[in-house]
Amino acid sequence: MTFLSPGRLWLLALLPALLAVYVLLQYRRRGYAVRFTNLALLDQVAPRRPGWRRHVAAALFLAMLTLLMIGFARPATGVKVPRDRATVMVAVDVSLSMMAKDVAPSRFDAAKAAAKKFIGDLPARFNVGVVSFAGNANLVAAPTADRQAAIASLDTLVLAKRTAIGEAVFTSLQGVRSLDGQAAQDPPPAHIVLLSDGDNTTGRSVAEAIDASRAAHIPVSTIAFGTPYGTVDIEGETTSVSVNKQTLRDLAQSTDGKAYEAADAGQLSQVYAHIGSSLGYRTEHRDVSSRFIGIALLFALAAGGTSLAWFSRLP
Repeated sequence: MTFLSPGRLWLLALLPALLAVYVLLQYRRRGYAVRFTNLALLDQVAPRRPGWRRHVAAALFLAMLTLLMIGFARPATGVKVPRDRATVMVAVDVSLSMMAKDVAPSRFDAAKAAAKKFIGDLPARFNVGVVSFAGNANLVAAPTADRQAAIASLDTLVLAKRTAIGEAVFTSLQGVRSLDGQAAQDPPPAHIVLLSDGDNTTGRSVAEAIDASRAAHIPVSTIAFGTPYGTVDIEGETTSVSVNKQTLRDLAQSTDGKAYEAADAGQLSQVYAHIGSSLGYRTEHRDVSSRFIGIALLFALAAGGTSLAWFSRLP
């Protein structure tokens, strides 16, 4: 809990002083009572009855004041509010190494299937865009709430030579800035999910991509497709294409994202959980002073009721 007007809490410092005055008055009352030498008269002034009753109304009154002072400082609690402009960019590696079949049916087909499932499972409030990258990177689907358009764009992807992971990140960042008319000056909360086998062979470096992502405060989560034993046949020659998990891990960890491996069937749900926690909501503080005032009124009624019932007067 926080307070929207914390400066008003200084009023609570008056409560100890008020309590001290009350205690002092009780001692003075006792002093007045012992001045009477006539025992019958003393019994009328200070009758023998449970002494605690006279303190109940005072205690309830002090509790009421405490709650009113806290309410006056406007206490607030954090409330999660959905972010309608939240954007997820899905970048898919279409380099020739993705033809390797060490991930069934192939790295490329597995990555497309994973991307389709991931996009389909995103909440409707998220915008989603698609980037493909090989020797360069292309925005194949601009960020939109249209899931079918984003998924359909994955079926148009074609494999090509080389791998430009750095360019994929830069193109994804540009895609975020193209979301709407205010995105350039007020970028939406965003996250990049990059699916690849991990080698950056052309274009800007991964280190440059990390710097750009950090400057934009946009995390990059990566999903590595492949094993150390992948091979592809290119122009009649068999070439080893081992997955480079370290590059993807460095990219994710350096941008506050998460690094996953496609070998784990539960990876996509974990990726979404991480993204949902960072993009799905923003926290707003909402005034809850009415709760304290309402409880204070109950204490006031209790104080008045007990005082009337026991002493036939209001406190």
